[in-house]
Amino acid sequence: MNEYQGKFDQTNLRIAIVVGDFNSTVTSQLVAGAVGTLEKFGLASDHIDVYHVPGAFEIPFAAKRLVATDRYDGVMTLGAVIKGGTDHYDLICQSVTKGIMELNLQGKVPVTFGILTTDNIDQALQRSGLKMGNEGSSTAQSLLEMISLARQIG
Repeated sequence: MNEYQGKFDQTNLRIAIVVGDFNSTVTSQLVAGAVGTLEKFGLASDHIDVYHVPGAFEIPFAAKRLVATDRYDGVMTLGAVIKGGTDHYDLICQSVTKGIMELNLQGKVPVTFGILTTDNIDQALQRSGLKMGNEGSSTAQSLLEMISLARQIG
């Protein structure tokens, strides 16, 4: 039996991070967690590029363009969609999730999903490093594992 598992130490990778700036108090913490984790596992800061878009809805567009450049070994998406009193939350969450999923299935490199979808700002703050870990850090680890696994699969 052969087993394949992604590894974290990937020092020569180039990573793109696409972050939605809406709810920037939360998303700036997600970026800090992601970059810190990538550097912890050996990536040089000049191998990490961060692209800012207005909000979560614009993330799949930018991520698709970045995947198409062939400059990156993986693309990470980060954002925060916080529930309000309208259907806007559901529409944005569904659209962004579907867009990123399609990129991940069709693209040449892994695209990871680090979009917080929370009921309120407190939950978002907790998941961006205040209390319950940092989703940016978790998403960075997932991306490194998927890049490694994709290379093993060929």
